[in-house]
Amino acid sequence: MDQLALLFVLLVGAVLSVPVGDRLGLPSPVLMTLLGIVLALLDFVPNVSIPPELILPLLLPPLLYAAVRRTSWRQFAANLRPILLLAVALVFVTTLCVALVANAIVPGLGVAAAVALGALVAPPDPVAATAVAGQLGLPRRLVSILEGEGLFNDVTAIVLYHVAIAAAVSGTFSPWRAGLDLVLSAVVALAVGLALGWCANRLMDLLGDATLQIGLTLLVPFGSYVAAEELHGSGVLAVLVTALYLTDYATDADDVMTRLAGSTFWDIVDTLVTGVAFGLIGLELHNALRTASGRWGELLLWSGAVVGVVVLVRLLWLLPATWLTQRLHARRDHDDEEIPTTWRETVVMWWSGMRGVASVALALAIPLTTEDGSPFPDRDEIVFIAFGVIMATLVVQGLTLPWLVKRLGVRADSEREKEFERALARRAAGAARRRLKEIEDVEQLPDEMSERMLRRAYEIGIRIDPQLGEEERREGHEQRAQRVRRLRRIEREMLSAARHEVLAARGETGSDPGVVDRVLRQLDVRSLR
Repeated sequence: MDQLALLFVLLVGAVLSVPVGDRLGLPSPVLMTLLGIVLALLDFVPNVSIPPELILPLLLPPLLYAAVRRTSWRQFAANLRPILLLAVALVFVTTLCVALVANAIVPGLGVAAAVALGALVAPPDPVAATAVAGQLGLPRRLVSILEGEGLFNDVTAIVLYHVAIAAAVSGTFSPWRAGLDLVLSAVVALAVGLALGWCANRLMDLLGDATLQIGLTLLVPFGSYVAAEELHGSGVLAVLVTALYLTDYATDADDVMTRLAGSTFWDIVDTLVTGVAFGLIGLELHNALRTASGRWGELLLWSGAVVGVVVLVRLLWLLPATWLTQRLHARRDHDDEEIPTTWRETVVMWWSGMRGVASVALALAIPLTTEDGSPFPDRDEIVFIAFGVIMATLVVQGLTLPWLVKRLGVRADSEREKEFERALARRAAGAARRRLKEIEDVEQLPDEMSERMLRRAYEIGIRIDPQLGEEERREGHEQRAQRVRRLRRIEREMLSAARHEVLAARGETGSDPGVVDRVLRQLDVRSLR
């Protein structure tokens, strides 16, 4: 088996792991990690060979962009305090604690290398946490915090990691210079992210075509990352800012085709890249096993100590941080802030701190040599410990989190979600009625058409939430809905016959495939509507 065949196996596994995970009740990232471990143990499977400097630019931009599309600036603003406590403060604390322990127990491990180890194992993975939370039906407030924490802690950890790696490679370290680099990195990333987001938004208006617009969204995250890194900024933060800008400002309410196609496209990208990334986590077991040859005892001891620090620090930090956030929340009466409300939810947040793609990418991206050409100090040991933390948190916590959630009885507030959906249905129907009134003020509509359009306006809300209408209106709507469903079924069969006929013309002598595809697209759009 060569590298290309291995990549194909991972891509197929990424697709199959989703339905298999749904049936088994297990997160697909965990299944892909287990698949990678199985492949790594097979003799005929080759070692994965990816240049360290390409790991972060290839994996993180599409994953971050796909994750950010599910959130918004407003959500981040509402959860700023808990996110900062988790994403910034907790990453610093975890990095410091891991560095102190690693420097004390691993012989010859320098301070800079120990800080690099701490930074790369500090951030919980947003992809794994979101995938698990989505399958388990956790409260939306917990999912929001986990998503925000996962996105911003990557930024914090990667900046710390780069500072530590630079110190280890050069052999010099200045706290003031490191602090200045952190600030400049953030400023440059914000500027690049906003600039790329603004330019991409304008380009989308010029392109117009849905295919080209979606293609541009695939290029933008990579462009934002590379541009920020070239200017010595944080590429991850730049991608985050660009994605948030485009999510909030590049949305045309009437561009239905681009929105539907774009959502499908990014779901596909997210599924495939996530699967490959977590599959690589398992496959890297090859290198870890080679590193541990003859040294299993001490390496497992060091890994276990770091795992204990990572897990324990998160718990000891979450308990007072959640209490403090709740006190401030009660004092300021911020109803829009989403925080854990019980100790059970806090425990679920603690156990959701799985390490994943970012930690793997950072571990593999550690340079092989320093500036003077000597090997990077204790690189093999750092990589082994990092993978020990990743495996322990991702596999053990990922497999046991569903049981823990069920045991603690943490569930989403479905009634609150239904009420919000009902409120949106009312707003949508109200907006439709107001627009109809504006049209009637300008145009003379026949009474029959006006009544028919008003009924359509009411039905907009009832289709979203049937409970909105009165009993008679709901009964009338149901009767009309039955007629509409029958008409749509007949129309679907008619359109299907038309598509079969057009496709049959594609194989006829003298047929122009371009014209056939154009006609078929018109029929497809009609079917979609």
